[in-house]
Formats: sequence, C-alpha cells, structure tokens
Amino acid sequence: MKTLVTGATGFIGIELLKRFSREANEIRILTRNVDRATESLGRHLSSMEVTRVRTFEWDSNRSVAPATALEGVDTVFHLAGENIGGGRWTEERKRRIRESREIGTRNLVAGLNRMASPPVFISASAIGFYGDAGDRKLDESSPKGEGFLADVCEVWETEARKARTSRLVLPRFGIVLGRGGGALEKLLPLFRTGLGGKNGNGKQWMSWIHVDDLVAFLVRAATDPKVEGVHNLVSSNPVRNSDFAKALGDAVHRPALLPTPAFALRVALGQMAEETILASQRVAPQKLTAEFFSYAYPDLEGALRQIAAP
Repeated sequence: MKTLVTGATGFIGIELLKRFSREANEIRILTRNVDRATESLGRHLSSMEVTRVRTFEWDSNRSVAPATALEGVDTVFHLAGENIGGGRWTEERKRRIRESREIGTRNLVAGLNRMASPPVFISASAIGFYGDAGDRKLDESSPKGEGFLADVCEVWETEARKARTSRLVLPRFGIVLGRGGGALEKLLPLFRTGLGGKNGNGKQWMSWIHVDDLVAFLVRAATDPKVEGVHNLVSSNPVRNSDFAKALGDAVHRPALLPTPAFALRVALGQMAEETILASQRVAPQKLTAEFFSYAYPDLEGALRQIAAP
C-alpha cells in the first residue's frame, strides 16, 4: 500500500508513521520544510523506518498538492493544521488556524481530484465541531455547535467532502493522550510537581482517546471498506475534568489539589480557554461501537498509567 500523510511531523503523524513504517509500507509525506521534517523524523524513527519515508515539499496555503507526491497513492491521511493549543487566540492566530484547515484542505483536494485513480481519503476533524454542549450526550448525528472551533471544523469537513475519492473518512479527534505530545505534554510536568488540579469548577466533560487507539483506527480506516464518513474518535468513557485531574494525579502519585480558577484561564487565554479548557463535550463513539472497535485503553486510569510510567 502506498500512503501519503500531511501533518506527518506532528504528534499523531509521527505515531502513524511509526506504525506504517514497521509494516514496510511505502510512505510519502508532504511538508513545508523538507530539512526540518527530515530532522524530526530522524529523532522519532529508527534509521530503517526513515528509509521508507519519501519527503515532498508543499506549501499547503499557496499551491495545489504536487502530482509527483500523489502518483500511485492508495490512501491519503490529512492531519495537517495549525496547533489550536499554542496560546491565546489573537485574530492573526485564528486566521492561521482556519486557513491552514480550509485552504490547506482545498489545495490538497484539488490535487486528489486530478488523480487517475481516486484514493481512500482520511481527513482529520475534531469534536470541537459540537461546541460547548454541557451535559448533553453527543454522537455523530448531533448538529454543529456554536463557536470559532465549531465553525472551523465545519469548513474543514466541507472542503474534504469535495474530494473525488474511493472512500471518505472524517475522524473527529477527541482529546488525544499519549507520551511525548498531545494534551499531556504540558500537563504531566505540572502534575508531577504536585501543582495540578481541576480547571474551573471541574464539571466540564472531557472526551479523550489514547493515541495508540487513535492510530489503530486510522490504520483500520485505510483498509476496511465498511469504515466511511464521520467517526468520533473518543473513548466510550468520558470523564469530568475534576475526575481527570484526580486520575492524572494518581497516575503520577501526586495530589491534584490546586485548581485553576476559570477567571484566571479567561484572563490568560481568552477565547481559547472558553472553547477548549472550559468547554464541556460528552461525546460518544457510536460508530466505533457499532463497528466493534476494540480499545487497547478503554478506561482513563489505564491510559494514564501507561503514559506516566517510567
């Protein structure tokens, strides 16, 4: 199988490359900076794994995806997008977040639509689509919510649906947990020093997934013809923020008794805090359940123990 990946040097992209390179697949990646991508791959993959990756330069906001990279490809994973968690959302940052997904996807789809044989197209989205929903239970049929992230996810998916493909999969990522990146990259050091705790009142729901389970689904989506359309990539066991903080404290054997008040988060991070840290999303993986997806880490405690282990 010939696979192409965008966003390959991100947290999820690296884990996906590790999985595919072990299976001796032909992997191609699209990146803005070939030298930087090569250096990143060298740090995360073995020398044997690196030899299976071909790197192509592409500025996703300025040009159509190159035909040389797409030629003969069976499956395309589109994971690229500006990091939403990198700090306060200034108007410039919001523009980059939106354009990296809207224009980047549009330019990738333009390349896909020129291919002689349409590929399987797996284009990332996020549960931010549902907005802040309080205690309401959400599944793949739930309507779009309100807010900046919901709007971004909508245009992201709209552009992906314009692709001519053999099959389209739209995985909506939940809060991704794993070693070396994702939601825990900044939280783990804080909790290890005993400075962690709940955010705001701690009642907001967190719908999470271990990165190993997320990658397992992506691999399955590439090969299983029954996997199609929107899928919520979350565990079937969401937790409230206060319970998440306690479980993370337990995993690192430290108390989690220092809450961060909502007003402090709003002052420091503004809209970003409102739509991510303080937002409540109780999301169910209805399609994964119907497709008998088997989780390696169905429960938060087991996932956090694995991640926090020495």
